[in-house]
Amino acid sequence: MLWRGSQALRRFSTGQVYFKNKLKLAVIGQSLFGQEVYNHLCKEGHRVVGVFTVPDKDGKADPLALAAEKDGTPVFKFPRWRVKGKTIKEVAEAYKSVGAELNVLPFCTQFIPMDIIDSPKHGSIIYHPSILPRHRGASAINWTLIMGDKKAGFSVFWADDGLDTGPILLQRSCDVEPNDTVDALYNRFLFPEGIKAMVEAVQLIADGKAPRIPQLEEGATYEGIQKKENAEISWDQSAEVLHNWIRGHDKVPGAWTEINGQMVTFYSSSLLKSSVPPGEPLEIKGAKKPGLVTKNGLVLFGNDGKALMVKNLQFEDGRMIPASQYFSAGETSVVELTPDEMKVAGTIKVIWAGILSNVPVIEDSTDFFKSGASSMDVVRLVEEIRQKCGGLQLQNEDVYMATKFADFIQKVVRRLRGEDGEAELVVDYVLKEVNEMTVKMPYQCFINGQFTDSEDGKTYDTINPTDGSTICKVAYASLVDVDKAVAAAKDAFENGEWGRMNARERGRLMYRLADLLEENQEELATIEALDSGAVYTLALKTHIGMSVQTFRYFAGWCD
Repeated sequence: MLWRGSQALRRFSTGQVYFKNKLKLAVIGQSLFGQEVYNHLCKEGHRVVGVFTVPDKDGKADPLALAAEKDGTPVFKFPRWRVKGKTIKEVAEAYKSVGAELNVLPFCTQFIPMDIIDSPKHGSIIYHPSILPRHRGASAINWTLIMGDKKAGFSVFWADDGLDTGPILLQRSCDVEPNDTVDALYNRFLFPEGIKAMVEAVQLIADGKAPRIPQLEEGATYEGIQKKENAEISWDQSAEVLHNWIRGHDKVPGAWTEINGQMVTFYSSSLLKSSVPPGEPLEIKGAKKPGLVTKNGLVLFGNDGKALMVKNLQFEDGRMIPASQYFSAGETSVVELTPDEMKVAGTIKVIWAGILSNVPVIEDSTDFFKSGASSMDVVRLVEEIRQKCGGLQLQNEDVYMATKFADFIQKVVRRLRGEDGEAELVVDYVLKEVNEMTVKMPYQCFINGQFTDSEDGKTYDTINPTDGSTICKVAYASLVDVDKAVAAAKDAFENGEWGRMNARERGRLMYRLADLLEENQEELATIEALDSGAVYTLALKTHIGMSVQTFRYFAGWCD
């Protein structure tokens, strides 16, 4: 009986969170981040007595408002909180009527008066996406990248009458990877960990354990919102500085330069660690060395001789293209849709109509973003198409590169037909004369369909066991590389074409792979003999020959 009693007590004490100290909260802000903070606070047992957010835009409510309205939480949508420096009386009365003990501001673009900030028993806390006091201001994530910071992070701080100057409650940080973008940092760390931190901060306040650590002015920086006219690229800088400038302005406002007399904006920058691929020169105003339009993108050069690559370009008329297609832009013809493709187009039109609820009729000329869509709607569009169009996997970039409905459908159809695939695979080889032939050996990591150097650029010598000689230097994969490879493989398995393919088609591809192995068996056996120390005839008949037989055996089992 005693054992049963202790088990019951354990279930009673740990199975619920509602017996911790809880607060009555006012959530002030907007966005998907605000929605998730709201949901998690409710889940933890706190009582949200009011949500204060922005008015509906083009007939669409903010995600925070949608979540609160669904729960029956009082929602207030004030266009402003003050006029001529004074708090609007009706707004203040509505706010005070909910009786909040703490204001929680996860993401808020409105100016909240200090009498509202100081009104609750516990005051107000704010989330800011930088490690304060560095990068105070509204574009903190952008400036983290622009300035080449090695660490990114966020702060939850107590609101005061300064601009992001209040005492720190808690902070979290992460490493900035060489090719991180604003979206990558936000999605990987700032968004998910920020939600957890806001909930943790509220609980610390409820338990009376929340610190108030004064911000130091030493090391403090403030940067304003970047505007398009200030985002022009200054070319007399290193490749890394150019890369940081471009990725820090991606997607808004976009770093730009002048090419052939017009403004061209660059997106999706990465540092080029491998050798520069061949390409067609492109003169760029102010750049000492022409860019190179290659199969993978536009290669740009810093004043240190190092290079970076840009994947996408946008012209003054809003048209966006892959950088690799700069010299062939506009040559793509309109494709006629088959009956099955017309059904897919019809489904996508319904999805567009659901997102752009303020647009009476979706026409060919309807522009996704000019109709009021935001980056959150891009994510929704891609996901709904995957769910409702047979697993068709698009990328967010596809939406940005085809913003009008007719252009978007053309892109989708080309993707369905396999005509809009990635650029031809670029491979760097080590060449060796051996066994009376020239063998070509890739030496980089193969991750997510591309050969790439290791994240930290490290290599190691691969040795021929027969004589101890070095065959070549190959990429030494880091933990980051492994994580990327596993994530890419998981995504390909769950969302890629192989998972949607019928068994007979899989078998056909496996037969084709076996045929290719057999066609190139002498070269493959030579490389295998070098790498493993096996006798050439053994490598030819056993290592390669039996691999061919194995693929054919399992290909036969597919159907």
